[in-house]
Amino acid sequence: MAIPKLQSYALPTALDIPTNKVNWAFEPERAALLIHDMQDYFVSFWGRNCPMMDQVIANIAALRQYCKEHHIPVYYTAQPKEQSDEDRALLNDMWGPGLTRSPEQQKVVEALTPDEADTVLVKWRYSAFHRSPLEQMLKDTGRNQRRITAKTEHLGRMRPASAALLRPM
Repeated sequence: MAIPKLQSYALPTALDIPTNKVNWAFEPERAALLIHDMQDYFVSFWGRNCPMMDQVIANIAALRQYCKEHHIPVYYTAQPKEQSDEDRALLNDMWGPGLTRSPEQQKVVEALTPDEADTVLVKWRYSAFHRSPLEQMLKDTGRNQRRITAKTEHLGRMRPASAALLRPM
């Protein structure tokens, strides 16, 4: 079973964002940006010429540019184009072979292509922390404020966010 074609939805506006429950100040010197799951393969499930996905990509590109201007490190996750059945495990049952059938779609979307200063991590599961050095890299650089972007609001952002919440940094 492959990922079905996804339906676009209205992106939240500033009015849709709930009031913050904590009084944390954003500190660029402690921040890091994670661009999660923005490979051609995953974005393609929204279809060609999807205004919503075009806006998501533009928003992430603007955030990435802000981070570059403020010396905030940018991390990417990318599934490898070849994964063994053992590595994919239940993902095979849920979503089929994934990128192993479409290795040409392994690249990050063009508008978000990583540069030489960015770090690209292999993504094995929904969480960017699973089987990756991300946690240690963030600790080593004193980056304990994370901004997470992804193609979807559910698994794409929630799994890394909940995993980050469970990690003391």
